[in-house]
Amino acid sequence: MTTPTSNTVRLGIDFGTSNSVIVLSTGDDVQPVTLRFSTGESRQTCRTLLCLWHETEGSRRVLSEAIGQDAIEAYLDDPAESRLIMSMKSYLAQASFQETRLFGKTMRLEDLIARFLRALMDKAGYAPESTSVTIGRPVRFAGERANDALGVSRLEQSFMAAGFPKPHIVPEPEGAGWRFMQRLDRASTILVGDFGGGTSDFSIMRFDPAEEERVQTLGHSGVGIAGDQFDARIIEHVVAPALGRNATYRVMGGAALPVPPEWFLDLGRWHRLSMMRTPQTLRSIEDVAKTSSAPDALRHLYRLIDDQAGQGLHRAVSEAKAALSHHDQTTLSFAHGQFKLDATINRTEFEQWIAPDLARMDAAIAQALSEAGNPTIDRVFLTGGTSFVPAVRALFSRRFGNDKIDSGSEFVSVAEGLALIEAGRKAA
Repeated sequence: MTTPTSNTVRLGIDFGTSNSVIVLSTGDDVQPVTLRFSTGESRQTCRTLLCLWHETEGSRRVLSEAIGQDAIEAYLDDPAESRLIMSMKSYLAQASFQETRLFGKTMRLEDLIARFLRALMDKAGYAPESTSVTIGRPVRFAGERANDALGVSRLEQSFMAAGFPKPHIVPEPEGAGWRFMQRLDRASTILVGDFGGGTSDFSIMRFDPAEEERVQTLGHSGVGIAGDQFDARIIEHVVAPALGRNATYRVMGGAALPVPPEWFLDLGRWHRLSMMRTPQTLRSIEDVAKTSSAPDALRHLYRLIDDQAGQGLHRAVSEAKAALSHHDQTTLSFAHGQFKLDATINRTEFEQWIAPDLARMDAAIAQALSEAGNPTIDRVFLTGGTSFVPAVRALFSRRFGNDKIDSGSEFVSVAEGLALIEAGRKAA
């Protein structure tokens, strides 16, 4: 194992389901610096996307890569000869997903993540081998049968395969907690809610600036749902019916059968869009459309998948969701070819759609409180894009009162806190 030296670069890295962030540690209790990535514009986050394709160099075929927005552009440039890999973090705790075949070769999930991390560090201008890193992990990994211990192990292996020395791993809400605790000047018990793309995590922490060990974690909980699930609810209730979800079809003149529901379940998961564009799936949609009660709608679905327009659809859905955080009503507008959708969504019906997900989040909050011994909470810190959703904030307002809720740096606070933890390790 590499031992950090005085020349070692210290980083906090938030490897996320949807976006990743790198923050440079500048010293204990000193404001860390969030690194920016140039992807056509200066950004503090990089989309957690990896595109692979082959290029010819002389007589050799070389596997090339792009990440973030560059990955999307490379994929759209030649979708037939490239592979776009999304939501890699969501599979870390899934024992059933060990490897995949790409371009005739078997690749482990850890190796794919390592390629992304090396390219991310290259964009940041640092070599993994010369760093000391603190990284975050979900309290509960995404997936119905998630094995959290396996997820942590594979996350660590992915970083080490990228060339990093053995990383220091802490729960992601602890990172956000360290970031927010810089605002506190007295002993406080706080609850941190960290809402990512795939998971929502909660930690109860005690902060006392007068103690040598200033931070003590009292309890954790989490659930494998977050912002992506809210997007899927909008697609389920607004988009999927317009694309034939409620239609029927017939086989050889027999009884009417429901259109296969898995098409629309996959449509609601942005990381599964590329897997839908297979000859078998497209042929099935085409065959069903021939005897369907809604043939035009299913042909629109076919074109949407075959033309790789799903990412644009998800962007429109995400924008509508964000608008509902600030307005009582919005219009979801999307067009592709002959398919046009202009659907009015009001906040009340959106909150009805996500009610089962909110209930699971509320149960996770209760679990974290119970594990901590149900202490009195002095402050509540919320981070992540989903923390803007009024119904999510209402969960905390009802329990703790609106005056205790605080937020800020919603997309980078976890990584900033991880960098502060890394700085503290140096000081120790």
